[in-house]
Amino acid sequence: MARRSVLFTPGDRPEMLRKAPGSGADAIVFDLEDAVSPDRKDEAREVVRDVLTDPDFDPDCEVCVRVNASPAAFEADLEAVIGSDSDSNADATDALRLDSVMRPKVAGPSDVRELAAELEAHDRSLPVFALLESAAGVLAAPEIAAVSATDALVFGAEDLAADIGATRTAEGTEVLYARERVVLAAAAHDCTAIDTLVTDYEDDAALREDTAFAVQLGYDGKLAIHPAQVGPINEAFTPTAAEREWAERVLEAKREADAEGRGVFEVDGEMIDAPLITQAERIRSRADAADE
Repeated sequence: MARRSVLFTPGDRPEMLRKAPGSGADAIVFDLEDAVSPDRKDEAREVVRDVLTDPDFDPDCEVCVRVNASPAAFEADLEAVIGSDSDSNADATDALRLDSVMRPKVAGPSDVRELAAELEAHDRSLPVFALLESAAGVLAAPEIAAVSATDALVFGAEDLAADIGATRTAEGTEVLYARERVVLAAAAHDCTAIDTLVTDYEDDAALREDTAFAVQLGYDGKLAIHPAQVGPINEAFTPTAAEREWAERVLEAKREADAEGRGVFEVDGEMIDAPLITQAERIRSRADAADE
């Protein structure tokens, strides 16, 4: 499953929620947290439930809800969105389209376990996106990724910078260590790694440069806050035709070498070793996911 682009949409905007799948994003996140003012939380919960239980709402992308951070708040979110066995509208609850849940401000593995337990209480076992946006969360990234319910680590640079008192710069060197730590933890525990957003959605050049760097770091996808960001993000995380062709040549040469009992072989005049084979396999995997 590709998660190249992960698009946030405010939970209190029904027209935007219904249009979100048309953006082309691999995952859409109905946001009950930062995008919704405190006095509109209840309204947003009702709106999100209405959309997710609509039989006509069946997009070809992953559908995620970002709940609020505190246990009391996300319990209220899940109760309103998913409901309970005692709901009078049980049929709608059964038909609810929800593929994953994102918890913000994850500071340690217990935060993921708490959310997973609450989901289980609602008879739901869903993948959890753990949003790491504090010093504690970044430092605990390996332990958070190791929780069985954690399916993705998401890096939040803006909140992290505020938490540690850093000044955000265009170069991003102030959050580079954290950005690298998150992707390393995700890779070590076979989680999807989702990179931080670019806040200026009108700056296409900055988005493309930052996304290209995220690809270089090893991220699998990137957050988006506007539909206009989805296309460039998807493009950056989709292997080019030349990359696909190189990967297929490497993997075909490996098959031939294995059949002949050769441990070393060359492609295009380059000696191929284990790291390049892994790179070729990763390119093919990304290409296959993008084509699904």
